[in-house]
Amino acid sequence: MLENFLESNDSLIQKALTHPSYTKENNLGALDNYERLEFFGDSVLKLFTSKLLYEIYPKAEEGELSKIRSILVSDAILAQIAVKVGLDKAIKLGPAEEKQGGRKRESNLACSLEALLGALYLKGCHQDIEDFIKEYVMIFAEDVDKHFEKYNAKDILQQYTQGVNKTLPVYKTVAVKGPAHKPVFEVEVEWDGRIIAGACGKTKKEAQQNCALEACKKLGVIN
Repeated sequence: MLENFLESNDSLIQKALTHPSYTKENNLGALDNYERLEFFGDSVLKLFTSKLLYEIYPKAEEGELSKIRSILVSDAILAQIAVKVGLDKAIKLGPAEEKQGGRKRESNLACSLEALLGALYLKGCHQDIEDFIKEYVMIFAEDVDKHFEKYNAKDILQQYTQGVNKTLPVYKTVAVKGPAHKPVFEVEVEWDGRIIAGACGKTKKEAQQNCALEACKKLGVIN
């Protein structure tokens, strides 16, 4: 499984675990971090996820498959998976990024995971990639399919507000509670001159998504 590669000394694997801040602050080459592998790994992830969705939902149309895949390969889902397999502990960060909480940043975790998949593909570990996606990514598929609104509430709310008066909802972080290593973000969403909902989350993105879901429910957009 993918977890077994995290301690590998292989140069490609190590590159997949190297954040740009590490190369910059250690005066390494600009290509010695995960960015190129992440570019490639993004396509690898979508390829294998698409294959499995195609097999699991033989009667689903292209639009439905695309909708489910867009959530499965999102930073929010990938970051959760990265933490499950211990990738957050393996990433090499520069001191400044480390201090700013980069080890828990969704985008860092998602990018490194995609880079790792890209590295494994180049090494010919195709079956390992498919097995990993089956075990860690596809377990979200059924819930995403049944409760898509929960995962896509921000887009749904935006489409609704633009349809009503061509304006966008505005999200504001009103408080950050808890210890620095485990913060809880409190967010409110304002639209049409009034606050329509508030919610909390472990990240700003999660809090905004939860907030949007509450707003959609209050506005009757989602049951």
